[in-house]
Amino acid sequence: MTTQLENLEAAVKAVLGERVVHMKLALGELTVQVKAQDYLQVMLDLRDDAATHFEQLIDLCGLDYSTYGDAVWEGKRFAVVSHLLSLAHNWRLRVRVFAEDDDFPLVASLVDVWSTANWYEREAFDFFGILFEGHNDLRRILTDYGFIGHPFRKDFPVSGYVEMRYDADQKRVVYQPVTIEPRENTPRIIREENYGVKA
Repeated sequence: MTTQLENLEAAVKAVLGERVVHMKLALGELTVQVKAQDYLQVMLDLRDDAATHFEQLIDLCGLDYSTYGDAVWEGKRFAVVSHLLSLAHNWRLRVRVFAEDDDFPLVASLVDVWSTANWYEREAFDFFGILFEGHNDLRRILTDYGFIGHPFRKDFPVSGYVEMRYDADQKRVVYQPVTIEPRENTPRIIREENYGVKA
């Protein structure tokens, strides 16, 4: 572990204290997990405290852990991961928070902390259905306004629920039930006898 990462870990522990649920150092990066009820204040403290001074939110995304890894996931399903940058200290931090309710995933919005969170949170809402309390314009950003469901959820069907096409008679785009029949493709592998063997 480098001295810079040790300093970052010590600074984060000093600023957040008991609010850290889990802290992990892997692949040269520090990840901190906090509770949903502490999330907004934690982010304000990480931004405003001189010991950490994370003045930039460089990324925010949603995650669906419903089928994480090789086993059945036991914890909460939806999480929001934020990536912070401190130019003053030249370090980065990943902050993860799980929504308390899988049926109604809700976490605090960071728009008032970093304005860059606006479109990131809209994307997480659009793709995962995660709601951000306090966001003043939470609407779809990449899918159509008539889109049904949230396409990055792991239980969303690959073919979707509806398809759209241009109807020449109505002279507009119309929605209709999916006409694609689900099927499984098994790739056909052909191997030559001496394939890959140097002569």
